[in-house]
Amino acid sequence: MKLSRTVAYAVRATLQLAKSDSATPVPCSQLAAAGKMPERFLLQILRSLVTHGILRSTRGVDGGYSLVRSPHEVSLLEVIEAIEGPLNTGEPLMEGMTAESQSRLSEALRAVTDQSRRQLEAIKLSQLLEPPSAADRERT
Repeated sequence: MKLSRTVAYAVRATLQLAKSDSATPVPCSQLAAAGKMPERFLLQILRSLVTHGILRSTRGVDGGYSLVRSPHEVSLLEVIEAIEGPLNTGEPLMEGMTAESQSRLSEALRAVTDQSRRQLEAIKLSQLLEPPSAADRERT
């Protein structure tokens, strides 16, 4: 499965927010710089994540973005679908196929999509974060 650049930026930004684990919102400029992402493009992505209830946006001098829920509750599927829309099989090219072959192909693709959705739903942002280093654990 290949992710678009837009989805990759969305995942990178949400992981940065999950890792920050801060009560204060993180500005788009800071996310863009840390993730080496174009700020104007990232801003559009962040707006979509806000619209889909994954992030919250706070205005003002101390404004920025933060996760609405815990990283343990936000799935990779949610982030992907917030950007790309619902993951589905689409209509395969079936010219020259019998009705039975078309039906079997559609059923097979639907099964693959359903399995992919379940697997992506099971992957939470928290699972994608690097574990804390020994030095970090000693400080806490």
